[in-house]
Amino acid sequence: MSNTELNTLFESLLREDSYAGCEDAEKFKKWIPKIEKYRQDLENSIPNSLKVELPKPREELIKEQFNSINYLYKHELLTPSEFKITDTEGSELVFQMSKGHISASDVFSAFAKRAVIAHQFSNCAVEFFLDDGFHRARELDDYYEKHGKIVGPLHGLPISLKEHLAMKGKIGHVGIVSLLDNITPEDAVTVKVLQNLGAVFYVRTNEPQSLLHLDSKNNITGLTKCPFNLLLSSGGSSSGEGAICAFGGSVIGIGSDIGGSIRSPAAFSGCCGLRPTSRRISGRGVVGDGNGQESVVGVIGPLARRISDIELFMKSYINDGKPWDLDPWSLRIPWTEVKPPTLSSLKIAVVRDDGVVRVSPPIRRGLNTIVQKLKQGGAEIVEFTPFKGRLAYDVACKLSNADGNKELHAAFKASGEPLPRITKWYLNLGEGSRELSVSENRELNSIRDNLRYEYSDYMVENKIDIILGPAYNNVAPHSEEVYNESYTLLYNLLDFPSLVFQTGLFQDPEIDKWTNEDLKYEYRSKLEELENRGYKPDEFKGAPIALQLSGRRYFDEEVVAIGKSIVDYLGVDLLK
Repeated sequence: MSNTELNTLFESLLREDSYAGCEDAEKFKKWIPKIEKYRQDLENSIPNSLKVELPKPREELIKEQFNSINYLYKHELLTPSEFKITDTEGSELVFQMSKGHISASDVFSAFAKRAVIAHQFSNCAVEFFLDDGFHRARELDDYYEKHGKIVGPLHGLPISLKEHLAMKGKIGHVGIVSLLDNITPEDAVTVKVLQNLGAVFYVRTNEPQSLLHLDSKNNITGLTKCPFNLLLSSGGSSSGEGAICAFGGSVIGIGSDIGGSIRSPAAFSGCCGLRPTSRRISGRGVVGDGNGQESVVGVIGPLARRISDIELFMKSYINDGKPWDLDPWSLRIPWTEVKPPTLSSLKIAVVRDDGVVRVSPPIRRGLNTIVQKLKQGGAEIVEFTPFKGRLAYDVACKLSNADGNKELHAAFKASGEPLPRITKWYLNLGEGSRELSVSENRELNSIRDNLRYEYSDYMVENKIDIILGPAYNNVAPHSEEVYNESYTLLYNLLDFPSLVFQTGLFQDPEIDKWTNEDLKYEYRSKLEELENRGYKPDEFKGAPIALQLSGRRYFDEEVVAIGKSIVDYLGVDLLK
């Protein structure tokens, strides 16, 4: 199917909602100088001394499906010492700093350089404040020299932040042009907690317009790209976090997730990401219009190259950070130690198709390969088709847009900014601009609760330890061409903790082709056809193949522990 035919199919799926006032070219003109200043401030915040010369103009690299991570290592863009530091897991870095073997300043310098290079290739950042980071690192070194101990369990670790997390005195815009004047008065609670634990902040990262898509398109800083293939999307809405973490520009990145916004960028960009159960990590003080959304709640969570660093974040944040002291919404549930289980003790339910969209050849190969390896390792595998997959997807979409996107429309009208095609797609989900009544919302909540019972009962009654499946029906898609979020949104609706991990496999255009049998397939919906026909093997070269693990509500520790067991057995190490 040609791009023109795909676009026609896309247009046929949009409802005829009114966007009156949302796109006003005359009004938008007044905001262009502010956008230009924001972009210039970003450019000015990057020291020339940390930049590298790209092999070609970035636009040419994008067209060539350039693998920037391979280039980083092959052409030794860092010194051996910088590679050693940035390719060491967080807990080991903290240990080395606690013994005085390395300094927080040395650690920061290495990550700052790698983060800048990540941005040059992928456009992952919206703001660098490297002087603040250097100052903070020196403060930590001074503290260690004076007291002979570290500040906390995250002492000296460079941590990147999604722009969504408010920082005192900085612009908080969540990809919305009319919020470029919004200076946030104080740090979000999660920022405060991490600061108290010893984290070093130096960069905030990109996200899509209004945090709406599993992509990165906005009118302020533009698109973020997958570091393994610059033609493709880094995912969203924690777009920059996926790219900077996969590239190794931070030890841990902090994102948010209401429909797949941590797991999508982790999967697409090539790292790991955890969507925790709600109320374990504080969302108080973030920028955005999610206040009052109790039907499908957004959560804050970590991305990293190692699951051990995700565990380090969760354990330190919860047990040492005690977020419930700063946010009454956060539950007082300490993080407990769960040892990684043996594979032979695990019973794993495998999802190959969720009933909404069929997976593409590379995802199918990834599932087949990993399932076979897990069987060889002694795991018990059962096939599982999600209950009422289409119903769950539809209910989640309706609940997410239950206010008829009223606040978003108002924010767009304030500047008259253009609405990218992908924004219009997501505004059209559920009931679009029709605001649901209280009774309608309540009925949908009841369906949601019954689905939670059904899935939880299935796992308990069948002694299922974990659900393994896709994080998306494809590898990283083309920018502005990611439409379906059913594989992640299901677990937002259920409020199940879910972990994306890398399989160590990558898309191969010679192998990952639609078969003759595939070509005879009868599509179950236009959405499925749009997604499947958009996969053309030669346009996804080397994209990472990731999968997702999901467990019962508040079994976050078990999900992380099982993830460690599986990844260790597979021998996947993103730090090598």
